[in-house]
Amino acid sequence: MAPSFLSFVSLYGIYLRRCFATSGLTSQFIDIDDHTTIHLWAPNPDHQTPQQQKPSLLLLHGFGPSAMWQWRRQAQFFSPHFHVYVPDLVFFGDSTTKSKERSEVFQAVSMGQLMEKLQVKKYHVMGTSYGGFVAYHMAKLWPEKVEKVVIASSGVNMRKADNMELLQRANVENVEEIMLPETATQLRTLTRLAISRRFTMVPDFFWKDVINDVLIVWGDKDQIFPLKMAYELKELTGKKTRLEIIQNTSHVPQIENSTRFNNIVKNFLCGSS
Repeated sequence: MAPSFLSFVSLYGIYLRRCFATSGLTSQFIDIDDHTTIHLWAPNPDHQTPQQQKPSLLLLHGFGPSAMWQWRRQAQFFSPHFHVYVPDLVFFGDSTTKSKERSEVFQAVSMGQLMEKLQVKKYHVMGTSYGGFVAYHMAKLWPEKVEKVVIASSGVNMRKADNMELLQRANVENVEEIMLPETATQLRTLTRLAISRRFTMVPDFFWKDVINDVLIVWGDKDQIFPLKMAYELKELTGKKTRLEIIQNTSHVPQIENSTRFNNIVKNFLCGSS
């Protein structure tokens, strides 16, 4: 067995932290209330000046490793153009809480409180997979603060039948075995579904009334949330929504084809409404 200091995970973690640091972001811990502490990578407030006014972009990760492992290429790409905020959602990474709440709404409220603590008044939100559910609820709760929304590979329109089909594709009994793997076998299943080659209800859709612009980005080979869900979501969200499909990618197009993904998102966020 290799000594711990040669661990690939440890070495790659060091590399990721350097990537975030060289992008102008620092690791921070913010107490949003008496129960919850959020860890995030964010611009160093001591190094910002009035001349550095840029729009703000909040990146919300999906199930799996902490945010640092999921948004590295986006942090590097978007930092020159945006004030980028990359938090660990509660129960992930180094974010902790004493609360017994476990819902996507609780996550959304926590992220909204985080942005208030950081004194960010308006911001774009991009969420992938589970993070897309959180982004949806943030836009619904704070339409006056959330500007543009990017939903990447996130079946926020998921129905019970879609849930059952996912379990069949993965050959497991519980969604948690896919989304929160605890064994090497479960991790391989998640990887097989996510890389190319406990949601049971559809949220209320008020997108048309509360959100000015929505971008949906999907991999054409997504096995977790199949492509048909992207088209259905586009229909539900109406004419204000743009759908972009990235060929030859699955559930994590932001990693599998980061160049294409980043340019699509940048053009959307920087373009006129």
